[in-house]
Amino acid sequence: MNSRPQLLYLAFGTKTYQLEAIFSIATAFARAGSASEREFDVQVFTDSPALYAQLPVQLHSINPAWSGPHNYHFRLKHEALRQALGDCEQAILIDTDTFFHASPMALFKRVKQGHLLCNAIGKALEYPPQTAFLNELYARNLADRSLRQTNSGVIGLVRQDIGTLDRSIALMDELYETAGGTYTLEELCLALAAHRQLELNECTDLIHHYWSRKAQFRAKITAWYNKHQQHLLSNEALADALSINDRLPRPAQPYRGLQKLISLLVPSAQRQFVREALYGCYRYSNEFDQACSSVWWEKALSNAEERLKRPLSTSELQAWLANKPLRLMAGRYYPALCDHLSKHLQSR
Repeated sequence: MNSRPQLLYLAFGTKTYQLEAIFSIATAFARAGSASEREFDVQVFTDSPALYAQLPVQLHSINPAWSGPHNYHFRLKHEALRQALGDCEQAILIDTDTFFHASPMALFKRVKQGHLLCNAIGKALEYPPQTAFLNELYARNLADRSLRQTNSGVIGLVRQDIGTLDRSIALMDELYETAGGTYTLEELCLALAAHRQLELNECTDLIHHYWSRKAQFRAKITAWYNKHQQHLLSNEALADALSINDRLPRPAQPYRGLQKLISLLVPSAQRQFVREALYGCYRYSNEFDQACSSVWWEKALSNAEERLKRPLSTSELQAWLANKPLRLMAGRYYPALCDHLSKHLQSR
């Protein structure tokens, strides 16, 4: 039996998810101090073990049977944590799209018997229930007005409470078809399994979970990885990892006000496009914020098309980009903006 706390990651599929996990692990190590000071171990369940060769982590393959009778991939999280808790006293499974604000040991202090650590405690379930699925949960006394939903970007338990995972896995299998494709079924089943059994703890102050605006954060992380992929745990790499913040890169407020004013000089349908495109044309002091430029440009285009309810043609895009106010405000970034969006449009 391993007495050291275990930090777990489940990373499979495209390289994007693997890079997220690698970066999250790097921030965990950076916050924990030197290797001799780390009081926890890291385990990674992955289908791409070669990517983790530089990291002092224990690697595991993913058991295909863990997806269960309905091939539900979120079920893997509970199975991986359940396996780890068979060999240790305390474990936390953390989603790949996270990074640490504090040492993981601060996180482990919130994992204790009789408690479930989750990323965030959500609102109560809808009452009175407005769907057949929720109505069934109430009718079967699985839920009541006191049940709080959970964000399972973090799941932390001690070995004595491993039965919570058994219950959540059984509920996923039982309710999958009735739920009708409910995206948050895994989180709901975890909340149902813990309800009336465990007290909920959250950790949004210790972990940033970037479940929204992923494109910007992934751009930052990819830039970090490309810079440090040969030495992921060097002092420079760890310092850079901590310089990546949890804010979306936007120009300072006075400059955004000027952008908004200048955008009044273009046709109304193009104004929001101009403002968002200029977010990617600002000279940010943080190099990893600067790496988000192309993401802002693509987002400006996709948002414009969403407002128009149709795609922009190449000629329309060229006309929008040719607006003099946009050219002047974009400055040195204007050629890159035009080149990137033109290629992006052609590649679709």
